[in-house]
Amino acid sequence: MKKVLSVLSVATLSLSLVLAGCGSKPEAQPQGQTGSSGGAPAAKAIKVGMVTDVGGVNDNSFNQSAWEGLQKLQTDMNLPKENVKYLQSKSDADYVPNLTQFVKDGWDLTWGIGFLMGDHLKKVADENKNAKLAIIDAEVDAPNVTSVLFKEHEGSFLAGVVAAKMTKTKKVGFVGGVDIPVIKRFDLGFEAGVKAVDPSIQVVKVYTGAFDKPDMGKSTASSMYGQGVDIIFHASGGTGDGVFNEAKDRKAKGENVWVIGVDKDQSLTFGDEVTLTSMVKRVDEAVIRVSKDLSEDKFKGGVQWLGLAENGVGLADTSTKNVPEDVLKLVEEYKQKIVKGEITVPDK
Repeated sequence: MKKVLSVLSVATLSLSLVLAGCGSKPEAQPQGQTGSSGGAPAAKAIKVGMVTDVGGVNDNSFNQSAWEGLQKLQTDMNLPKENVKYLQSKSDADYVPNLTQFVKDGWDLTWGIGFLMGDHLKKVADENKNAKLAIIDAEVDAPNVTSVLFKEHEGSFLAGVVAAKMTKTKKVGFVGGVDIPVIKRFDLGFEAGVKAVDPSIQVVKVYTGAFDKPDMGKSTASSMYGQGVDIIFHASGGTGDGVFNEAKDRKAKGENVWVIGVDKDQSLTFGDEVTLTSMVKRVDEAVIRVSKDLSEDKFKGGVQWLGLAENGVGLADTSTKNVPEDVLKLVEEYKQKIVKGEITVPDK
């Protein structure tokens, strides 16, 4: 859903260097200096590790976005590949061991990806006060941790505006993963956007309780479409793959159904024929931004909130493929009202 209005697109957060990497067992490496060609200033060859949640690194969602951010920095800065790695968690029992492995092996920064890792990362941070850690989607109160959270409700409001203007049945759906605060923000923002356009539209909601169950996502979407929902917004990680698969099956039979993607521009994975738009969280840029701070010795603990004003959330650039110009113009009007504080989007 490409941009027709530059302000609508999810712009790159202002950042620069850092690093990224690849996934297997991390190895301790001596620190040094490296730089790109053409006389660019050298970058400190810090080492950054990343631990996924149970959704895995190929979840087409926030884990993958975080990893792509690290990969981009590694390429841009011509940093050694071995200085950036990920470890994949198959269950929550893997969180502490994976985080600890990076910390004990002397990595400069260790990322935990996802709300579900919050308590586990807090434990590791408290037990390793000289280590530096960062986390996406959870607030960890520790001086050696940077917590990055997003105002998903603001971006989801815009997705709700699109859904309300595009639905033919006046019935839209929301599929959530686990019922946690971050997913609740998606839920409430989406509904608020729908109701702002047309209070009579029905919003059907289902929480699957999982981020890694595509089959559950498919059956949930089947039930929703079966009861007249024609647009589903999902915030369910890998479970959402099943929502897309169900939409594809129905589209092939001639049904006019859509999915609104999440976290990444999911039209690039699932195709324009079923993806109406996507509510993008710039997890990749957030990972780059904090890692850059570390490379410049500016790392500090605390919380960073990224919303529409910070270009941390928004609709995908490919929105123009399926969303008419007049709808995108309305979306932009609502966006500006949110940024200016004229509209406060509910988040709890």
